[in-house]
Amino acid sequence: MGAQSALGRRVATDQLLRAALGFLADRVATRLRANERAGRTITVRVRFTGLRSVTRSVTLPWAVSTTLALAELSVDLANAALTDHPGEREITLLAISVSNLVAESTLQLELPLGLGDEPHRPGTAAASARWALDRAVDEVRARFGRDAVGYAAVVFREARGVPDEFRELAEADRDVDR
Repeated sequence: MGAQSALGRRVATDQLLRAALGFLADRVATRLRANERAGRTITVRVRFTGLRSVTRSVTLPWAVSTTLALAELSVDLANAALTDHPGEREITLLAISVSNLVAESTLQLELPLGLGDEPHRPGTAAASARWALDRAVDEVRARFGRDAVGYAAVVFREARGVPDEFRELAEADRDVDR
């Protein structure tokens, strides 16, 4: 299961990677959860100018379906691809795919047995918080539509900033505080 986004010709900045891959991770993770699936293998494709593409993937010992885990892993993979190709600074496409799918089971919390709090491993405190957040977002979207709620980096990626309505609210609050 995957998604891709054509970017035109863009310099591969950390902000671009986080926004574009966050958007793609949100799409893929939402579809995974809707189909009650999680995946162990995450693959990122980066296409440079001249239509040359490279992929990087990681196979985890556990399956993931949370948006933030998928986004963070994807950014790490894209950065690894860019590091391996230092002469390529412009990219034209980013893609994420999740494979090695398994049925997503009910979240089972782990006992703290000195395993550390790996944020991507299901059952840890961080992963269970992400799991609950994604389920809440899914429920709001099911009731009010996909545009009703989202992650800020994804929602504001096209606008390149905070909408005027939010800015006006912040300025009004600042004036009241004085």
